[in-house]
Amino acid sequence: MTYYPATDDERQEMLDAIGVKTFEDLIANIPADIRLKKNLNIPPKLSECETLREVYRIAEENLHAGISNYLGAGSYDHSVPSAISAITGRSEFYTAYTPYQAEVSQGTLQAIYEYQTMICQLTGMDVSNASMYDGGSALAEAVLLAVAHTKRTEVVIAGALHPDYLNIIETYCRSQNINLRQTDLHDGAADLSAVKSAVDDNTAAVIVQHPNFYGCLEDVYEIGDVAKSKNALYISVVNPISLGLLTPPGEYGADIMVGEGQPLGIGLNFGGPYLGTFAVKEFLMRKIPGRLAGVTVDADGERGFVLTLQTREQQIRREKATSNICTNQGLMMLAATVYLALLGKQGIQEVANICMQKSHYLAGKIKEIQGCTLKFGRPFFNEFVVSLPKSAESIVEKLTQKKILAGVPLSKWGGDPNDLMIAVTERRLKKELDNYVQELTIAIK
Repeated sequence: MTYYPATDDERQEMLDAIGVKTFEDLIANIPADIRLKKNLNIPPKLSECETLREVYRIAEENLHAGISNYLGAGSYDHSVPSAISAITGRSEFYTAYTPYQAEVSQGTLQAIYEYQTMICQLTGMDVSNASMYDGGSALAEAVLLAVAHTKRTEVVIAGALHPDYLNIIETYCRSQNINLRQTDLHDGAADLSAVKSAVDDNTAAVIVQHPNFYGCLEDVYEIGDVAKSKNALYISVVNPISLGLLTPPGEYGADIMVGEGQPLGIGLNFGGPYLGTFAVKEFLMRKIPGRLAGVTVDADGERGFVLTLQTREQQIRREKATSNICTNQGLMMLAATVYLALLGKQGIQEVANICMQKSHYLAGKIKEIQGCTLKFGRPFFNEFVVSLPKSAESIVEKLTQKKILAGVPLSKWGGDPNDLMIAVTERRLKKELDNYVQELTIAIK
């Protein structure tokens, strides 16, 4: 189909219609030195039929069927039960906005209430909110809560925190005179002596990620004791699936729990939308950000669900607000609720155990490859770092050609170019793990 560009008269007619003389008037606020100096390489226009055919052609270039995925670093290729999309796709959930009118929102409010209950059961915390946007923003809100509660201005990071999370909280704290102190690592985890030296009477909170960014397990009881010794709040960042095996944060003294809820029945989705989990001990209940659903009894004695404690006025007072978050990604929260209800306590334990067993099997096999070593000697859950004899990026590129997403090179965050972080979920079959080892062995020769 032939493409006919607009004539000069047609272009001027359009500019006149919107009240400007030239196209440059439309982009006057964009500095000239960053404007594109050449014409766009735009293909000819296509009919709907031709467009669909082109989209299908492009889609066929993507890796899909048979891909073996070992990516991690916050997003994990867990199994998503079909029942989740069947429920979240229902029109009353899929198109709903916000449940402020309780009389017409009982289904959504009940789902929030059930979600909050199961998050508390999973984490050992007292009160959960209705969820947040993602794990990183949830952590930033936890830092603001801790500073507001303690009236202190310093936050200590114990151990290896996800670099993206660190960037987020730095952005939140930069204009609020909140100082972040990172402590040294020892064998991929927090150096306890460094944590003790960093925590003082001006410490609002101590943050620990467990398992941490490198997949290592932290000494969470000892770190908690350090925080409590100076009356600082203890913030734990968790992988919810790991709690099928690991001690929940409520039992090792965490005051605030946050985490990325994507593993709870939410697909990778090219990076989002995801789900931020956020729960606290009871004494912080009235300072929790976001929404909270409760159960009550109406005038006829019937059980009903309502939003409680929080009001929108708490979110619109600018810097004096409890939080500026006054909503949540309800569809993602619903997916997590369905997932937790489907699997139950035993199911979560089984998924966690399978992830751990398969990851340790793969790690053991990789250690047998000449030139490959585990970066750290600490215990891990389902994610670990391997030091390779060659560039991790080159290895990833080679294995991608074999339909294996081999992991995440730590050079992405300024780490050693030869270090590769590998995550294993319940979806990987033993034959996939053995094939990974075989192809890795070939790739490093």
